[in-house]
This record gives sequence, structure tokens and C-alpha cells, in this order.
Amino acid sequence: MLMRTDPFRELDRLAQQLTGATGTWSRPSVMPMDAYRDGEEYVIALDLPGVDKDAVEVDVERNMLTVKAERRPAAKADHVQMELSERPVGAFSRQLVLADTLDTERITADYEAGVLTLRIPIAERAKPRKVSIGGGSEHRQIRG
Repeated sequence: MLMRTDPFRELDRLAQQLTGATGTWSRPSVMPMDAYRDGEEYVIALDLPGVDKDAVEVDVERNMLTVKAERRPAAKADHVQMELSERPVGAFSRQLVLADTLDTERITADYEAGVLTLRIPIAERAKPRKVSIGGGSEHRQIRG
């Protein structure tokens, strides 16, 4: 139901970890994600620890889902000297191509404890249905 749009995304993520590079809006860092089916809907969970809810954007255009977020560095007083900084800052982004069998009109989003959870229902037209069979000269129209 979901398809990655960039096969080299994992290599970019590893390179960013090794070089300590931060993401920008033109070249954002990857955000970790889980995607799974739960009954009649698909669930996508994205890790965004330390990101304010107002700094997260979720857009859907046709069947392309785009999630963008930005984590800014913590404000520091003049007398504070940073000794160690391992928490990534900058822009994060993820794009997913959604299957036509998902209902992109009814996506819901929740943000709790640094995890953005998107729930995408399976479209009615994609659910299994019974087709009645007529006999003899009787013709019936199949309706979905």
C-alpha cells in the first residue's frame, strides 16, 4: 500500500549521521518511520522527538503524502558553553506514495510524545465484496 520514493534515502541518512550534517528545507534529513495495517486502515508513525506540534506540516496531493518538520536549536544564554551536542536539529521530511486503495480524504493525524501518527482508511472500493450471479437470460449489473 505504501511505496518509498527515494531508494537512496537510507544511504543519505547514514551519511548525515557520520558527518553530523543537519537538514535544511532544500535538503532535509530523514525521519524514522513505521508503517503497518491495522484492520481497515493503514497507520504511519513518524518519530519527531523535541519537535513542536506547530512545526509539523502534513500535506496530501493526489496520492503523495508529504510530512515536513523542523527542530530548532534550544535558545542558550550568553554564559552557556555547549560541551556536547548530539541531538539533530534542522529540517526533516518524508514523502510516501499512497496506493489508490487508500482514502486520502479521511486521513487523521495525532501528535503525542514526539510521535506523529497518521491513520489512513482503506477506501470502500478496495474492500472485498460479493458479486451475485444471475442465471439463464437474466443479466445483472455489478455495482460497487
